[in-house]
Amino acid sequence: MLKLYDGGVYLVNGTEIVPESESAKIPSLCGKQAGKAQAQTGTMAYGILQAHNQSGDMDDLRMKFDSLTSHDITYVGIIQTARASGMKEFPMPYVLTNCHNSLCAVGGTINEDDHMFALSAAHKYGGIYVPTNMAVIHSYNREMMSGCGRMILGSDSHTRYGALGTLAVGEGGGELAKQLVGRTYDVRRPGVVAIYLDGAPQPGVGPQDVALTIIGAVYANGYVKNKVMEFVGPGVRNLPIEYRNGIDVMTTETTCWSSIWVTDERTKDYFTVHGRPEAYKEMKPADVAYYDGCVYVDLSTVECTIALPMHPSYTYTIKELKANARDILHACQEQANRQITGATLDLDSKVHDGAVWVDQGLVAGCSGGTFDNVCAVADILRGKSCGNGTFKMSVYPGSMPAYLELMKNGALADIASAGAIIRECFCGPCFGAGDTPANGEFSIRHTTRNFPNREGSKPGEGQMAGVALMDARSIAATAINGGKLTAATELDIDYMTPEYHFDKSVYDKRVYNGYGKAEPDHALKMGPNIKDWPEQPALSEDLLLQVVSYITDPVTTTDELIPSGETSSYRSNPLRLAEFTLSRKDPQYVGRAKAVHALELEREAGKVPEAVQAVYAALTAAGVANDPAATVIGSTIYAVKPGDGSAREQAASCQRVLGAAANLAKEYATKRYRSNCINWGMAPFLVQDADAFELGDFVFVPGLRKAILEGTPEFTAYAVKPDGSVKPFPVSLGQLTPDERQIIADGCLINYYRNH
Repeated sequence: MLKLYDGGVYLVNGTEIVPESESAKIPSLCGKQAGKAQAQTGTMAYGILQAHNQSGDMDDLRMKFDSLTSHDITYVGIIQTARASGMKEFPMPYVLTNCHNSLCAVGGTINEDDHMFALSAAHKYGGIYVPTNMAVIHSYNREMMSGCGRMILGSDSHTRYGALGTLAVGEGGGELAKQLVGRTYDVRRPGVVAIYLDGAPQPGVGPQDVALTIIGAVYANGYVKNKVMEFVGPGVRNLPIEYRNGIDVMTTETTCWSSIWVTDERTKDYFTVHGRPEAYKEMKPADVAYYDGCVYVDLSTVECTIALPMHPSYTYTIKELKANARDILHACQEQANRQITGATLDLDSKVHDGAVWVDQGLVAGCSGGTFDNVCAVADILRGKSCGNGTFKMSVYPGSMPAYLELMKNGALADIASAGAIIRECFCGPCFGAGDTPANGEFSIRHTTRNFPNREGSKPGEGQMAGVALMDARSIAATAINGGKLTAATELDIDYMTPEYHFDKSVYDKRVYNGYGKAEPDHALKMGPNIKDWPEQPALSEDLLLQVVSYITDPVTTTDELIPSGETSSYRSNPLRLAEFTLSRKDPQYVGRAKAVHALELEREAGKVPEAVQAVYAALTAAGVANDPAATVIGSTIYAVKPGDGSAREQAASCQRVLGAAANLAKEYATKRYRSNCINWGMAPFLVQDADAFELGDFVFVPGLRKAILEGTPEFTAYAVKPDGSVKPFPVSLGQLTPDERQIIADGCLINYYRNH
């Protein structure tokens, strides 16, 4: 059973859920009466945030983190931003992992050039460099950087270490750059929702099943959006730590801001095994704690679950799917094909011979490649065969210490003997750069995402595959049936759960830890693809925009804004990477954006472009004052709800380097994407009347700079149609901190630091 409570609740003694409307009975439960304001301070999240807040005001937080972490899609841009902003040394531990672009997907030296840049930066600025394939980013941070009560900021959306008592946040690179130059992470105090776990999972039900069940219940309704998910309740003690980690890392897909769990002896044992007993302390809510909502989960009722293409929230139990496979898969196929441009997804053909058939199984990365998951896969595959048909399977352990232990206990031998392939520690399958399926194939994966093209296909070139998310146990069960979709609970398996022994010497021999030992004279190693950020203009008093993409999908992911996979190899060259912006969603976008940017360059050269003279004439005729020579011309996109998914700042920066000056949206899917827009000087407009403008229209926003700096809540923009008609419509920017207002006015974060 899973239940969402209406409104707030009190948690009493860590076990009793009391709806806010029944708060009068709290004294009889614990002998105490706490008002709502006081009880809000009783959450674990509140205590951690308070300890890291620099402002003295718990409503408006100004936080500094204990450590930072980035991988090789994001760290070059972050370090380049911080360098340009005056950074001389990393002021806190900064872990640079190399787990995303460790394959030479596009040929040449550019991936390894970035890795060598990171190693040289670790020497120069005092960082921690984790070599290629040594560990995926979140495995390393769990093992080496987490700690009870700590906060970690990462430039990867799945930065989640809550099961280890660490409040971790995934954000765009600009927020890490702020930390690197001594600034704070500024945010209104988030709400906190209790995730109350009860009971214990059935054998064969894994952490991905629990996570997908929760995601399916809370994503669409925004129940935990931009909030902290606080895991409490008696069911927590029934879950091993790696099981908790597997649930925790998937909380990103709910659109929550972060997560935190109660800690116990299992948590203590984890830190002891990893040689860091001092990192443990008991964490639990106060005797009376108030939560803005509650998700009650009876773990014993969770079933083996599948999330169908193209989102982790499209969930069914495997039993439900198999009972009505043709209808469910056909509906999913039609929904997916409405999102895809240039190709079609075929799921109808996967139902035949009385079953659902899949072509590939993967267990990988921060969610799937945990020690416990891989051991469970070995238990199921031991002595069996994946067959020599279409179905194939690969397993990617999360870190080399885990890999070494899996070698020693024979798990990898059991998996390989069944015909599955053992891969390196690599995040590639999670973003389309490893084990890409063939055209038309259907893949089941214990990874983090199944967004459109996340598996690596290129619909613009007629290539399309589909990914469903499942738990490692059910993937292995499917494997021994040759690709016939099978829930692990259909098998009778004796799960061995061997003891884990962590060998830190693997890291001691290869990881470079330069924290506190900066070498200012050490030269940065700059590969030929590593380029500085191009200059960006400050915001003018008025702004003229042209709508160059108009997206009406319910949600637009960051992978649609800037595709992952092989394109990310160009991440260190802003202009080259920008060529791929919206390439799989709106292939005409780049050309249109460049055309608008050419108008701005013409204006900067002292000429009012002929293409906009009619626009200004229409505004004048409508009585709207304007100053063409002093008004920046930029492009913009409209999307209903942009920014679900990755924290990669490139989703915004690629628009910006092509001349974008704003986004128009009904709402923003995540705080991190909105922050990326702000840090790159793009106004994050909110519009409710999207019919006021359309693709190709110009939008004039008078007095924008003043409105932003003064915090004007709502103002008027004007859509100028090709026929010369002018339509006013209201726009707003939502809540902005004083620093955020100034960053937009200055044109981007780099300009802001240069000016202030």
